[in-house]
Amino acid sequence: MSTWKMGFAGLAVSAALLAPLVPATAQNTDVIAERQQLMKNNAKAARSANALIKGEEPYDAAKANAIFTMLNADARKFGTLFPEDSKTGGKTEASPAIWEKPAEFEAANAKFVADTQAALDAKPADVEAFKAAFASVAANCQSCHQQFRAK
Repeated sequence: MSTWKMGFAGLAVSAALLAPLVPATAQNTDVIAERQQLMKNNAKAARSANALIKGEEPYDAAKANAIFTMLNADARKFGTLFPEDSKTGGKTEASPAIWEKPAEFEAANAKFVADTQAALDAKPADVEAFKAAFASVAANCQSCHQQFRAK
């Protein structure tokens, strides 16, 4: 056997023996993609809400209800989408603070759930009532992004 082949064979054996010592870096990119899709849904809902508020679209109570329904459903699911194996990968913008301060993150998400539920329960009949309800909901977005979104 040539020196080159023996050296390559030795390198391959060494790599195989050392592989168990290297920490696993597998990331749960499916859950990262799922939470990114929820954020895209929320952004779309916010654009629709702003169109109603600005009068770019006529106020429609059914559409307003659909916006709050979608935001509430997403908020209820969102808090479950941060397992330990989803800290990195998939171009995530999740801040390490989510895992470092889990109680604070859970409280922020619970507030979003509660505020979207309150907006749903209010059943805003006109644009002014919708504007007030949406302002309360939207405040959650900025607050949570400041604490739990990587810059």
